[in-house]
Amino acid sequence: QVQLVESGGGLVQPGGSLRLSCAASGSIRDFNSVGWFRQAPGKQREFIAQVANNDNTNYADSAKGRFTISTDKSKNIMYLQMNSLKPEDTAVYFCSAVTRLLARLWGQGTQVTVSS
Repeated sequence: QVQLVESGGGLVQPGGSLRLSCAASGSIRDFNSVGWFRQAPGKQREFIAQVANNDNTNYADSAKGRFTISTDKSKNIMYLQMNSLKPEDTAVYFCSAVTRLLARLWGQGTQVTVSS
């Protein structure tokens, strides 16, 4: 089974930027879509952004204008560029993929903390 491994989380000041990466052990061209979710303490996991196999993108309202999802299909990596970060963006961020059989795969998560 394909594995997803996130990296790039950390501590950043409000207004700062981070780029998260998610490396897939297989070809991301084989997925219907790939995306990012996050889960803050005491809250449910929420959708952030996704990109479909046809390169169409979709964003949560909280991410529009600040976050950008992209993929490098030659390296089987997906990215989430996050700008203008706010304390409320603090969460564990998960990458995810939907397979051709409509199974959802998850990475292990990476912590993002926005604090001064």
